[in-house]
Amino acid sequence: MFTQLLEVLKTDDLAWQDLANCRGADPDLFFPERGASTRTAKGICRECSVQPECLEFAIVSSEKFGIWGGMSERERRKIRRQRAIAAQRRQAG
Repeated sequence: MFTQLLEVLKTDDLAWQDLANCRGADPDLFFPERGASTRTAKGICRECSVQPECLEFAIVSSEKFGIWGGMSERERRKIRRQRAIAAQRRQAG
């Protein structure tokens, strides 16, 4: 599945966005003020059929703000770090 997501991103095909549950939702839910709840946004993402594509897009493009694919920037940064460590181990091994 991860390979398929990368292929979507490589071709710059963002058609998945048309299917997103957040389409037409209040953007303030997904870009809350510091300290505001992200629960509603994450709930919308949790029920979304394109959540994996959205999350992968945000990780690969290093989105700095907002809730993407049900995760905050801090959560996405952790995934990027884990992937970097895994890639280093594969190269070393």
